[in-house]
Amino acid sequence: MGSKNKLKRFKENETFANVIQPTREEVVNNFSLKGKWNTFFKNDNPIVLELGCGKGEYTVALAEKNPDKNFIGIDIKGARFWRGAKTALENKMTNVAFIRTQIELVDFIFAKNEVDEIWITFPDPQIKYKRTKHRMTNSEFLKKYHTILKEDGVVNLKTDSEFMHGYTLGLLHGEGHEILHANHDVYKDYYSPEEVVSTQTFYEKQYLEQGKPITFIKFRIKY
Repeated sequence: MGSKNKLKRFKENETFANVIQPTREEVVNNFSLKGKWNTFFKNDNPIVLELGCGKGEYTVALAEKNPDKNFIGIDIKGARFWRGAKTALENKMTNVAFIRTQIELVDFIFAKNEVDEIWITFPDPQIKYKRTKHRMTNSEFLKKYHTILKEDGVVNLKTDSEFMHGYTLGLLHGEGHEILHANHDVYKDYYSPEEVVSTQTFYEKQYLEQGKPITFIKFRIKY
C-alpha cells in the first residue's frame, strides 16, 4: 500500500465513530473507557476482542452473526483495520469498534473481568528465540488476558503456524490451563466449531491456497 493511500486511510479513521486511537500516554494513565465499555456501546452485552485484527474481517463477521455481543478489534496498524471499520459503518453495525494500540497494553484498556472472549487470528509466531516476548500466547500475555477475562471467559487461537500451535498447546499443558478444543486442520475436522470455519481472513485464504492446514485451539486460562 502506498504512503498516500495510508495517509488517506489514517485521515478517514479519524472521522469514524467506531475507531479509537489513543496515545500510549492516554492508555497507560487511566484510560477513559477502561471498565466503562458499556457506555461506549450503550448496552451491557458481552465483549469479545480480536487481538491483532488485521483488516478486521473476523471482528466484522462475528459481529454480524452475533448482534447481541459487542466486538472490538485491536491492532497497531490503523490503515489495515480501516477496511473493517468502514464496512461496519456502511452496514450500520453498532456492535463493532476498533482500537489502534499495542496488544501488550490490553490490560490498561479493559478492567478486570470486563471481557467475555478473546480471538487471536493468525498472529506472527515470532519463531526466533529473541522474539518470544512478543509471542501472543506466552505466559505474560496469558496473565494479561486472565486479568481482563471473566471467570469462565475463553481464548481462541486460529493459526497456520504449526510452531505456534505446538508452542501454545505445550505451554497450556505445562501451566495447567484448560484446553476445550484443539485440532490440527479445522477444515478436515468434523467437530470444528462453526465460527472457526465459516469466516476466512484475507491471509487465511492465501494460506489455504498454499495448502497450509489451519489449526485451532480454544482454551480457558486457569491460575
